[in-house]
Amino acid sequence: MGVAIIHEGKTDRAFLEQLIEDLKLDKRKIKYYNFTSKSNFFKIKNDKYKDLKLEFQAQKIDKILFVIDADYQKNDDRYGGYQNTERELKRIIKELKIEKYSEIYIVCDPATEEGYLESLILSTIPDEHKECISSFLNCSNFSSKENHKAILNQIYKMGYPNVPYNFSHPNFDNLKNKLKALFK
Repeated sequence: MGVAIIHEGKTDRAFLEQLIEDLKLDKRKIKYYNFTSKSNFFKIKNDKYKDLKLEFQAQKIDKILFVIDADYQKNDDRYGGYQNTERELKRIIKELKIEKYSEIYIVCDPATEEGYLESLILSTIPDEHKECISSFLNCSNFSSKENHKAILNQIYKMGYPNVPYNFSHPNFDNLKNKLKALFK
């Protein structure tokens, strides 16, 4: 049997692949579903859900991990923030009748329960490095969320070329445990 990892986009998948490799998990058992944006997770008639259910019924997949950004409640009263994201995703999983086989990991800064992958990554670096990155972003006037995320990701990669992520940081433990559980 295999596992399905449902995620938002290319950056999320690349990050997950790095973490899975670091954990030495069997990446051959994984089927990724790129939903391209958070809003697509909440569309019950999404074709990717149909494909997922077919794979599940054919017994090619027996466990599912949803990896979705918390984003910010101030930007979206319905789907933004940890609690809203969790509530709405659990509703979808229940409607799909896959709750018994599904786990959720909501990507955010664990301290604020808001944000996205880059927020989680930033939460694992020393405070003085966070301040440096924040100062650069503040004075550069990036206004678009997508540009902000892309720039943040590039700054991090440039600043830490030899050790892209500190996977030993405790803020990654919950995600690591959920990934390991997929293979048990």
